[in-house]
Amino acid sequence: MASDISPTARALRTLEILQARPGTTADELAARLGVTDRAARRYVAILREAGIQVESSRGPHGGYRLRRGTRLPPIVFTQAEGLGLVMAVLDGRPAASGTEDPVGTALGKVVQALPENVGRQAAALHEHARAAPDRHSARPDPAITSALVTAVAARRRVSIAYRSESGSAWKSEVDPWAVVVRHGRWYLLCHSHRSDAVRTYRIDRVRTVGQTPHEFEPPHDLDPVAALERHLGTGWPYPTRVVFDAPLDEVAPWVRPPMGRLEPEGDGCVLVGSTNNPAMYAQEWLAAMPFAFRVEGGEELRAAVAAVAARFAAALA
Repeated sequence: MASDISPTARALRTLEILQARPGTTADELAARLGVTDRAARRYVAILREAGIQVESSRGPHGGYRLRRGTRLPPIVFTQAEGLGLVMAVLDGRPAASGTEDPVGTALGKVVQALPENVGRQAAALHEHARAAPDRHSARPDPAITSALVTAVAARRRVSIAYRSESGSAWKSEVDPWAVVVRHGRWYLLCHSHRSDAVRTYRIDRVRTVGQTPHEFEPPHDLDPVAALERHLGTGWPYPTRVVFDAPLDEVAPWVRPPMGRLEPEGDGCVLVGSTNNPAMYAQEWLAAMPFAFRVEGGEELRAAVAAVAARFAAALA
């Protein structure tokens, strides 16, 4: 498997693979490098000779991995990677274009560390690009988010204190299955022992996180994004059922997951879910729908829609 790629280049490629895929076996490393097993081990040896601590272990979960705390060479970005990083940060955090925001300060340091040919364009993009803030986005506390991500990775149950949109506060022990970011909002997908059901909580509304001695196993077939979509509109105190006289594929783009689950029904479709704020559901969500609909349940949502209708009727009178 001879090639004109230098041993140094292959050693650096080996380092990239081990950074991205801890536990890579010699066979897997050889396949990704396009060399023999013996050559792959030689590149690992080159890294060790350079002072990079590469550990190896046997068994079904064995392979090569970098020791925690290993000091690595400076990261080198291509032009596409550097610009893509700046664009992703500005897209997800509009305030990062300024110097007041800590993420903006961190991004500025990254831009300064980029090679000249990449850094020049990234700096211009960082300085001159502006992103409009998403009014639906919400930034959680980094410490709270970190504690939850750590619990997800350790499969450790936690106790959380939560304050809902309506202002009610409570505490519960939860098994944190995943942290999911969707449209500028951070959600915790978990099993709540308080309600003995799957729940999705906005992380920006989590006030405290406490460790417990209990471990858990998430569902073996868990798809965090799909599960989040299914459960965003469930578990709230007031049931909702809204029927639309339009096909599901036309209505679907207008339905946000917290509104509930959209299902076909006859020539139209039905939106089934729950809410803890019927007034907001009626005024902000249903009022914006450009389709004919009727509210079949529950009573709290029907009353909220009637109040909105009366207010608009009074405006015309």
